[in-house]
Amino acid sequence: MHIEKQAIDEYNQALLKGHRHKFDFIASGVNNIEGILQKLIDFQVAIPSWALGTGGTRFGRFPAGGEPRSLEEKIEDIGLLHSLNRSSGAISLHIPWDIPGNSTNIKTLAVQHGLKFDAMNSNTFQDQPSQELSYKFGSLQHVNKKVREQAVEHNIEVIKYGVELGSKSLTVWLSDGSCFPGQLNFRKAFQNTLESLHEIYAALPMDWKMFLEYKAYEPNFYSTTVADWGQSFTYVNKLGPKAQTLVDLGHHLPNANIEQIVALLLMEGKLGGFHFNDSKYGDDDLTVGSIKPYQLFLIFNELVEGMDAKGMNHAADLGWMIDASHNVKDPLEDLLQSVEAIMITYAQALLVDRQKLEEAQNNNDVVTAQEVLQEAFRTDVRPVVAEARLRAGGVLDPLGFFRAGKVRANLVKERGMKTFATGL
Repeated sequence: MHIEKQAIDEYNQALLKGHRHKFDFIASGVNNIEGILQKLIDFQVAIPSWALGTGGTRFGRFPAGGEPRSLEEKIEDIGLLHSLNRSSGAISLHIPWDIPGNSTNIKTLAVQHGLKFDAMNSNTFQDQPSQELSYKFGSLQHVNKKVREQAVEHNIEVIKYGVELGSKSLTVWLSDGSCFPGQLNFRKAFQNTLESLHEIYAALPMDWKMFLEYKAYEPNFYSTTVADWGQSFTYVNKLGPKAQTLVDLGHHLPNANIEQIVALLLMEGKLGGFHFNDSKYGDDDLTVGSIKPYQLFLIFNELVEGMDAKGMNHAADLGWMIDASHNVKDPLEDLLQSVEAIMITYAQALLVDRQKLEEAQNNNDVVTAQEVLQEAFRTDVRPVVAEARLRAGGVLDPLGFFRAGKVRANLVKERGMKTFATGL
C-alpha cells in the first residue's frame, strides 16, 4: 500500500496550528534545539521482518488480516511505516524466513521505499523442513560435530545473503543450553560454541560486525550457553574486534540494572546494538516503553553520555532495532508506538544537563543528580519529536493517520483476511 504525499500534507495541515503552539513553547526553553532536531532526524530504528505479522503464545495465534505474505510485502509494510514516521529506514531480515528470490530486485524495492538492510539474523533455534540434523539439543554447542558444522554453514549462508543485499552485520542468538542438571558439560558446551563462533567470525567480510545476543533463559530453563552480558562479553573478546554484544531489553533476569550493563559494554567498546522491547515478567516482547519507560530513559541517558564521551555518531555507530511480538495489537500500530517511544526517550536523554549532572556527581549531591535526570524525563518532548518528523517529511501523528486512513482495512482488502506473515 502506497501513501500519497498529498494525503500526508493535508493531514498535517489540519494539525499544524496546534503543533506550532506546543513546539514553540517547548523550544523556547531548550538550548540547541536545532542540534537536537537534527539528531532526531538522523536517528533510524530498524524494523525486524518478523514483527510485521501477528505473533502468538503457546496457546494460540490470532492473525489480524492483511499480513505480509512475502519478503516483498514486508518491505512494502516497513516502507509504509517509514513514510509515516521517517524513523524506520531499515529492515532486519531473518533467514531462512526471508530468503530473497532475487537479491537485485529486493534491493531495488527497498531503495524505492527508502530502506536499507540492517543486521541479518540466523536461525538455529528451530528445525527447518529440509534440514538433515536436529537442533533439539543445541546447535553451535552440540556434542555432535556434524550438527555444529551444519549450524556454522547456515550462519555463513546468512552472511552471503547479507552481502548480496548490502547488510553489514550478522546477529547470532542461540537457544542452546540445557533443561536439567547433568544434561550438559558446561565447559565443553562453551568450548564447542566458541569454536563454532570462530568459524563464523572467519567468514565475516572485513567491514562486517558480528553481534552476539544473550538471554537468561528460554527455551532452556536450567542453563543457557550465552546467558548474560558477561558470557557474551567473554565470547566476543575472544573472537576479535568485529565481534560485539547485542542487548535485548527482555533478555535479563528480573530487576537487572540494564543501564549499568550498557555503560560498561560501551566503555569497553563491545556494545554492538539493541533489540528494543518491554516486559513485565521476562521476554514478553511488549511495546517499547509500555511497562518501564523510566528504565528506558536511564538506558538512553547512559548511551548518550557514553557515546558522546567516545566521540561516537549516535545514528550510525550502534545498531538500533525493535524486537517485538504482537498477539492482541495490530502489528503496524504497535511498531508505530514503539518507534515513537524510542524517539521520545532519545529526545529526553538529549535534554539532560550534562554539566550540572557531572557537578552533582562530583559533589556527591544525590538530590540534584536525581532532579537533573527527572527534569529531562518529565519534559513532554512529543512536539519536538513531531517537529523532527515533520521536517523529514513525515506525519505529525502517525498513529492517527494510520487509523483515519483505514490502512489495516486497505491491507486486508489487498491481501485478504486469512493471511499469515511468512516465518512465524
